[in-house]
Amino acid sequence: MSRAALLVLADGRFPAGGHAHSGGAEAAVKAGRVTGAASLEDFCRGRLHTAGLVAASLAAAAALGYDPRELDAAADARTPSPALRIAARKLGRQLMRAARATWPSGQLDALAREFPKGAHQPVVLGLAARAAGLGPDDAAYCAAYECVSGPATATVRLLSLDPFDATAVLARLAPELDRVADQAVVAARRVLEDGADELPAASAPLLEISAEVHAAWPVRLFAS
Repeated sequence: MSRAALLVLADGRFPAGGHAHSGGAEAAVKAGRVTGAASLEDFCRGRLHTAGLVAASLAAAAALGYDPRELDAAADARTPSPALRIAARKLGRQLMRAARATWPSGQLDALAREFPKGAHQPVVLGLAARAAGLGPDDAAYCAAYECVSGPATATVRLLSLDPFDATAVLARLAPELDRVADQAVVAARRVLEDGADELPAASAPLLEISAEVHAAWPVRLFAS
């Protein structure tokens, strides 16, 4: 295993399409729920322990070799918002293109054939990590970090927030990110024994509702 591959996969410049998505931050900014660094930290913390935990668990289970089709169905069941399901599959399709070019893999090829319009992004992420020789903990960290780094980066643009302040938010969340990644790997190992129902189903209803509202906007800076 080359741990350096994790740096490539988690790099914000990896062409996986995440730059076009705000992780719900755009809707939160417009609604006045995110106005600066303190409220951004609250928002990211909420995402980390809900959507982030679910995504990290899916990615870790995929990295462990669990059936990606079952994981994709589990991701669908844990994503009530049609807008978020569409966004997750678009991101999964873009990540698939980048991952197949970077780490050619028969498993990635098979998943691309199975889901020509895209599988859920965390599932693709886990398979990409596996193809790169990484483990479930690496996949979980990458998924959890993406869950908070996307909104932090988007808020710099949306609010002209000082990038130093946005980065400090991520640094303060690091211990919690450690815990979420650990929880995700534990859950993923249970999945291997007892099936996909062992995946967490932590919910964030306001994110789901906001995603539907955001999808109806005539003008948006971000796709989601």
